[in-house]
Amino acid sequence: MTDEQATGPPAEESAEIGELQARVAELEDQWRRALADFDNLRKRVARESATQRDAERARVAGLWLPVVDNLDLALEHAADDPSAIVEGVRAVRKQALDVLAKLGFPQRSDVGEPFDPTLHEAVAVVSVPDTAAGTIVQVVRPGYGDGEHLLRPTAVVVAKGD
Repeated sequence: MTDEQATGPPAEESAEIGELQARVAELEDQWRRALADFDNLRKRVARESATQRDAERARVAGLWLPVVDNLDLALEHAADDPSAIVEGVRAVRKQALDVLAKLGFPQRSDVGEPFDPTLHEAVAVVSVPDTAAGTIVQVVRPGYGDGEHLLRPTAVVVAKGD
């Protein structure tokens, strides 16, 4: 047995192995810290997202409160003058449409427009003289929103070609 075998690796190799082990430990520590930072970021984003969602829900609900208040008033006055309720309901409907428009979903009025499957849902096709094929001739159920932010498509009756 040689002296080198009995005493282990030379001092140079031991120092190099020690440096590599220290570097591995340092990199492992950095990796664990990065992992912890990422987990904290994920949790913070989830909390902020929930907070934003709650704030937006509260904002939307707040926009609807005057509509509910006016419905209550209309019902309250209905006992005094039943014919007044129709006018009250019309006013509340207009107010509700205004709220939808403020939220970015205005009511669509598409009669006379060409049918667009991204905005419309055809519920019937009818023959209409002097009307171009694919033209909307009747709105069955109004749609709300625009092309990019569509809440509901407009249900329409479309003219067919003869």
